Amino acid sequence: MDAFFGAASGQRGPRSRTRRGQDAMIRLEITLEEAAFGTTKELQVDTAVTCTTCSGEGAAPGTSAQTCDMCRGKGEVSQVTRSFLGQVMTSRPCPQCQGFGTVVPTPCPECAGDGRVRARRTLTVKIPAGVDNGTRIQLAGEGEVGPGGGPAGDLYVEIAETSHTVFQRRGDDLHCTVTIPMTAASLGTQVPLQTLDGLEEVDIRPGTQSGQSIPLHGRGITHLRGGGRGDLIVHVEVQTPTKLDAEQEELLRRLAVLRGEERPSGQFAPGQQGLFSRLKDAFNGR
Repeated sequence: MDAFFGAASGQRGPRSRTRRGQDAMIRLEITLEEAAFGTTKELQVDTAVTCTTCSGEGAAPGTSAQTCDMCRGKGEVSQVTRSFLGQVMTSRPCPQCQGFGTVVPTPCPECAGDGRVRARRTLTVKIPAGVDNGTRIQLAGEGEVGPGGGPAGDLYVEIAETSHTVFQRRGDDLHCTVTIPMTAASLGTQVPLQTLDGLEEVDIRPGTQSGQSIPLHGRGITHLRGGGRGDLIVHVEVQTPTKLDAEQEELLRRLAVLRGEERPSGQFAPGQQGLFSRLKDAFNGR
């Protein structure tokens, strides 16, 4: 299309040596406590920065870029050829200056004419409360500096939350499991639990069954958007003893007699139906 319509098919003229830099991303590991309440971290990042020797120009100190003598600064060269349609003029980027319109006869020895070098920087990033795995925090203008000293891209900090020894996170709620003996489940007790807010007593009511859950409201993760916090859900697991000595066994037998449970009949409930059984019942109108 350039051959027939020239400037109508695309941008003409020399290209700019100054371009925007690329975005960069870095992973940051934080603890569950830091995710719950927020924190401030210092990061060390390796990115391209503007060359201080040439100030991003790409030319050695005391020199400068010069107009290309092949394209005379246009960034492109034209050629006329004959075809069955007649004379056709084609344009292509100048091979000498690669379309920039200028050449750098003496490149900067520090950056080799690119106008940027790689360097390690230390950044301070504020982690808001409520972030989760995969959350990305954007730091505008902290990415790669562009060629020719162009504006820098953005830096994205991706959060990676480390696993906790006690709590499992589900959204903004926390879950944990506490195992208690059957005597404590029957009589009731209080179990100390180290929460994110400090030591608290979990109230186990008499007659608590295995699989029950006890919510501690407002002890979870801070909501990232909006106030308040999630809950801490304590799941109770009742442990049945597998080994009893003679005295313990006799006490349990006496308890079974007192409760009329020497020969329990048990309570049975229908098992969960499979998919084909449910479909069959549906077609039969059950």
